[in-house]
Amino acid sequence: MILLTPELRAALRMNADRSDEHVHDPAPVVKLFSPLGAATWLATELLDDGDTLFGLADLGFGCPELSYFSLGEIARLHLPFGLTIERDTGFATSTGLSVWADTARRVGSIQAAQSIIWRIESAPVPELPTDPDE
Repeated sequence: MILLTPELRAALRMNADRSDEHVHDPAPVVKLFSPLGAATWLATELLDDGDTLFGLADLGFGCPELSYFSLGEIARLHLPFGLTIERDTGFATSTGLSVWADTARRVGSIQAAQSIIWRIESAPVPELPTDPDE
């Protein structure tokens, strides 16, 4: 599987180009994971070298952290049974990386944080009255 499509690379690069803005908290663009364990990476940025990603890394030890990681190193990981690291093709979120990081740290993993954040993102939003007299 190709871990990053050209569209994902472009979105990650765009976030990296905006990283010097005063308020920079992009939502993760891509989720990479081990099909055999808890290792999970949420990436928001791809640096100019085309290999260095920034985001939330969780190797399954209960302490997710914001860090830089190498796409090449992740792609070269060989797991048992001929498996490799995969991209979650159904992953989408509108929640900023800081919320993902805080939630993952509190609950101990990106996987646990995902179930919480996706429940919140999918909850119906009540409509507020537009007439101030209501």
